[in-house]
Amino acid sequence: GCIRVDGHDINTVTRDSLRSSFGMVLQDTYLFEGTIAENIAYGKPDASREAIIAAAKKSGAHEFIIRLNKGYDRVLHGSILSQGQRQLLSITRVLLMNPRVLILDEATSSIDTVSEQHVNHAMHLLMEGKTSFIIAHRLSTIIDADLILVMEQGNIIEQGTHEELLNKNGAYAQLFNSQFA
Repeated sequence: GCIRVDGHDINTVTRDSLRSSFGMVLQDTYLFEGTIAENIAYGKPDASREAIIAAAKKSGAHEFIIRLNKGYDRVLHGSILSQGQRQLLSITRVLLMNPRVLILDEATSSIDTVSEQHVNHAMHLLMEGKTSFIIAHRLSTIIDADLILVMEQGNIIEQGTHEELLNKNGAYAQLFNSQFA
């Protein structure tokens, strides 16, 4: 067999082309010392200022950015941003890249529930029209997924939509009920 992305065998495309097809938002955000605009444009360094701002508006990060001293030109160092703000910047970075495939690995696990609402909204915008792999323990992140795989010790033990899994009354339903009871 072979692995295909948009019908193309990954062995027939360049590594850079393949990497540009993927965007990741991880549990632990990585921001480097530089301006907010530079951090957002990290995956697309040739992006215009207008494109950077448009992505931030779409993700909901624009509101907190413009309240910061120097806004998009604020140099990031230390911990001037909350974890939720850092996560919104990561999502904004991927929104600007506009990749075809997303990997969201525990993207809401290290933020509070208020921030989670903002981040979930931004993630739904990010996922529109894309293939998305979401790794999550917080089930609120995956309720709308087309297919949920429930894993235990590296094995798939259940699969289906949210409703199908609730109706099975198995491991997923138990986990869901424990989180939302």
